[in-house]
Amino acid sequence: QVQLVESGGGVVQAGGSLRLSCAASVRTFSNYDLGWFRQAPGKDREFVAAISGSGGTTNYADSVKGRFTISRDNAKNTVFLQMNSLIPEDTAVYYCAADRWARLAAITKDEYDYWGQGTQVTVFS
Repeated sequence: QVQLVESGGGVVQAGGSLRLSCAASVRTFSNYDLGWFRQAPGKDREFVAAISGSGGTTNYADSVKGRFTISRDNAKNTVFLQMNSLIPEDTAVYYCAADRWARLAAITKDEYDYWGQGTQVTVFS
C-alpha cells in the first residue's frame, strides 16, 4: 500500500557526515509521522529519530542527540536524516518507517505500519 525507498548510505571515516533520504509513494504524505531506525549485526532494531506530519514535533535517541537531525519536505514526499560527527557505533542498516495514525513522532517500532528496505551506513576509525 505504501512504499518507502531509502538512499544515501555509504562508507565514511569517523567524524564525517552523511545525509540519508527516504522517498514515499503516498498521496497524503503529510498525514504520516516518519521515523528512522537502525539495526547493527547481532542487535535488535533500535529507534534513531522521528518527526510528526507537519514537522513540528521531533524525537531523538539519546545516542544521536546533537549529532543527527531529522527533517521532511512534504512537497517532495521525502524525509531526511542528516548525520554529523559519525562514530563507529553508528554503523548499521538504517530504515525509514511511516506511522499512518500520526502518534506524534512515536519512538517504538511496533507503532509504525510501513517500512523501507534499508540502506547501509559504515563508519570506520
